[in-house]
Amino acid sequence: MNLSITLFLIGILGFILNRKNIILLIISIELMLLAVTFMILISSFAFDDIMGELYAIYIIAIAGAESAIGLGIVIAFYRLRGSIRIK
Repeated sequence: MNLSITLFLIGILGFILNRKNIILLIISIELMLLAVTFMILISSFAFDDIMGELYAIYIIAIAGAESAIGLGIVIAFYRLRGSIRIK
């Protein structure tokens, strides 16, 4: 449980402290989703419930789709401006 809280806080700090780089923002969001998924899995194993495991798989699928869409946006942004730096 402490590991997932630590990962979530690192993701929040990465999101707040780094507002200039889109790729690092996406990585921070992914880290927060991973922490939430890890917490759900820990709770699922503690209560011996399969719904938590299914929900974790759903979150991982959504996180993968979010990464693909985010990468597409970054590529389009780079083609428009020539840089991925947010001003």
